[in-house]
Amino acid sequence: MTESQVQWWQRRWFLALLILVSAVPLLWPPLPPFTDLPAHMGRYRVMLGTDPELAQWFGFQWKLIGYVGFDALVALIAPLLGLEPTVKLLVILTAVATASGIIWISREVHGRVQPLAILALPFVYHLAFQFGFLNYCLAMACTLNAFAYWLRLGRVQKLGLRAAIFVPISCAIWLIHVVAWLVLGLCCFVAELIHQRESGRDWPRSLWWAGIGCIPLALPFLRFLAWQPGGEGSADWVASLRYKPSWFAMALRDRWQWFDVGAIALVAAMFYQAIRSPDSHFDRTLGATAAGLLLLFVAMPFLAAYADARLAPFVIILALLAVRSEGRTAGRIALIALIFFGVRTIGTTASLAIGSADWNKRLIALDHLPRGQRVLGLITAPCDPQWAMYRIRHLTAMAIVRRASFTNDQFDLGNSALLTITAPGIAGFDKDPSHTVVPHHCGLGGFRTVDDALAQFPRDRFDYVWLLDAPPLDARQTAGLQPVWQDERDRLFRIAR
Repeated sequence: MTESQVQWWQRRWFLALLILVSAVPLLWPPLPPFTDLPAHMGRYRVMLGTDPELAQWFGFQWKLIGYVGFDALVALIAPLLGLEPTVKLLVILTAVATASGIIWISREVHGRVQPLAILALPFVYHLAFQFGFLNYCLAMACTLNAFAYWLRLGRVQKLGLRAAIFVPISCAIWLIHVVAWLVLGLCCFVAELIHQRESGRDWPRSLWWAGIGCIPLALPFLRFLAWQPGGEGSADWVASLRYKPSWFAMALRDRWQWFDVGAIALVAAMFYQAIRSPDSHFDRTLGATAAGLLLLFVAMPFLAAYADARLAPFVIILALLAVRSEGRTAGRIALIALIFFGVRTIGTTASLAIGSADWNKRLIALDHLPRGQRVLGLITAPCDPQWAMYRIRHLTAMAIVRRASFTNDQFDLGNSALLTITAPGIAGFDKDPSHTVVPHHCGLGGFRTVDDALAQFPRDRFDYVWLLDAPPLDARQTAGLQPVWQDERDRLFRIAR
């Protein structure tokens, strides 16, 4: 294809602009208002060792486990830039790398970027990204680019170079997040299997040579055999089946249900129309890769932190990238996809700006908190299911980040935890989810009510109580608590001695 035949959506400057625009929603907020991000930042603050006060309550020890890559990058960069700018920079780079991986795979497989690749770009802000699963999202961004590079080296027959370079690449991705390493191995294996079949080999020999070709990816498997995931979660595969279809509907879940589900419906309609068009073709390699990832999604039980749900957006991405459109159909799809990308970008930008403004207003409480305090955070969760991301679920951890204080919202990841909680005498009020409370009328099992938490927590082990979205409280509930700051939703109390 000559340069004059390159369509407007395939020009390099235009694709570079799309990749950069993918980061626009993250530019305004001082910190991305993602649900788990404050808890991760609390861990990073302990990791950096810049606040000796935190050593009273937290310990940190590096371990060779399959989700420490983001932590390691923070440890390298934060001493130069500061913690909060570093986290924002790395989150922006994760978004840009995800977008570049989408574009690169499309170009590598089809020779030119296809219109549905533009339709896939809004999935940069997928469900796991909105939750703030930082290691996973960074690892999947790296996986998309690594898969594109794998395909490129195979296309130009540089198999020796590929074998050598993918040993450290696979180890690096495993170190960032183990699930992304599994996805990379699956994608590369399926791609090699299809290549072997297209070269004329039968299924047994194709499976054999595809396995041989993927040996450079296998070194982390030795560590994977000894790896034991921590945390809590259900491994009941049968029970998790009923949730799986909904994860596709929630792939773009953010704030407005009509906006997010409507976007998924439009993507599904565009995909259906594209594959039915006589001007469209389905690439076998990416189609089989998407099918393989779908099987992994179905086979994976719902473990801790949405282990299976994280895969759903990437099944959609690979399925969209598999379609090659030509002729007038391609132009129409590209125009609709560009409008869709623009609308979603505006919506995501508005949503994150709203979330950031909410964070900033609530974090005014920290201006009234002295450094080095022991803070009981109690965040009142909504009783009824809500579509909008619950972005304040770990916001109290910002007291660790900005005031070198203890808060009870850090994750317990068992034997694979880098951070340990060493504060004695507060069992039951020392970690996630002790900071989550519910109103009396809620009836949600597994959580204390606000009244029970205020009555039961060991007051001699805490200095302050920080209530977010607290219901009205009477004098009996706040006995012994001196008001320090409040607004219409949140309250900060000092515990009277």
